[in-house]
Amino acid sequence: MSPSRGEIAGAVVITAETAADVATREALLDRAMGPKRRKKSSEKLRRGRRPSEGLAFVARDASGVVTGTVRLWDVVLGEGGPAALLLGPLAVDPAIKNAGIGSALMRHAVAEAARLGHAAILLVGDAPYYERFGFTSAKTGSFAMPGPYERHRLLALELTEGALSGVQGTLKAPGRKLKAQTLPLVA
Repeated sequence: MSPSRGEIAGAVVITAETAADVATREALLDRAMGPKRRKKSSEKLRRGRRPSEGLAFVARDASGVVTGTVRLWDVVLGEGGPAALLLGPLAVDPAIKNAGIGSALMRHAVAEAARLGHAAILLVGDAPYYERFGFTSAKTGSFAMPGPYERHRLLALELTEGALSGVQGTLKAPGRKLKAQTLPLVA
């Protein structure tokens, strides 16, 4: 059974991320990925933007604690190229790694992206892990990430056959911008 729409993966339920999850998610990402995560090229594409509509998820344990997270972001492939999604970061609480939570989050995210009509998902990650979800570097040779990255780690999954055929150029972030927060004035 593949986890989707709130189905249980082990003792974990995958739900839409809420505004109340943001601080917990950020702390989980810091624990799982360390402080250098903010310097990655994929993070630069996400900075100041909101995830793609309906594509930010958390895994919760039986007590409601966030144990994993994944988000997908709108990108454009090259100048005037087609739209796609950039997946990441995917993270699981290091204390409970290897429990299938990351896999459940991946299957859920891919299924929801397909259900919402997206044509392709890209990510920067380890091919041996992501190949089982259908990701490959075979279709990414003609486009690039802005900034430094390891080319062999740029992977893609076509949700619509041929979606990446003939695509070239550098990924751009057209996604929804975060609204500036207004701070209360202190007298």
